[in-house]
Amino acid sequence: MTKGLPYSMSRGAPLRQEIIKQTVTVRDAAVTVDGATGVGFGSVVIGDIPEGNILILGAVAYMQFTGPTSASLDDDWVGDYGIGSTPADDATITTTDINIIGSTAIAAATAEASPRTRGTSNTTDLDHILDNTDGSLEINLTLLVDDANIGADGLDFTVNGELTLAYIMLLDD
Repeated sequence: MTKGLPYSMSRGAPLRQEIIKQTVTVRDAAVTVDGATGVGFGSVVIGDIPEGNILILGAVAYMQFTGPTSASLDDDWVGDYGIGSTPADDATITTTDINIIGSTAIAAATAEASPRTRGTSNTTDLDHILDNTDGSLEINLTLLVDDANIGADGLDFTVNGELTLAYIMLLDD
């Protein structure tokens, strides 16, 4: 980055910046998936959201998931992932579980490693404000594995990838 105004604009407090572009890098994060009965699901915190009212302008993620090489997981498993301000509490990802990156299908894995999969925000993710005035919200990545491909609880998947999001801070209390 060059010196001067662009550098100084990126250094201020989030409430004083115009548009914030944030990249969250995920390296070897572990997400424990439970799938002994039904669809397997698990969540992991991959980042923080600054305190205040946040208007999400858009987001793009590229994620890759690697299974634990277990007999309880098919080598060619398929599933979905999403990113939101809350972790999933069951085998569905809806509303605040996917209010940053919508539910995104993961193509068949090879040797339990998924392809690098692109996910984006969609129109239902946008045009809303995240209320993080108490500072409690986090960026949560949720993984679902299809029921036919998983048969145990406590399978530790490894996640690698990047999430880039653009947002505007709109006051704080």
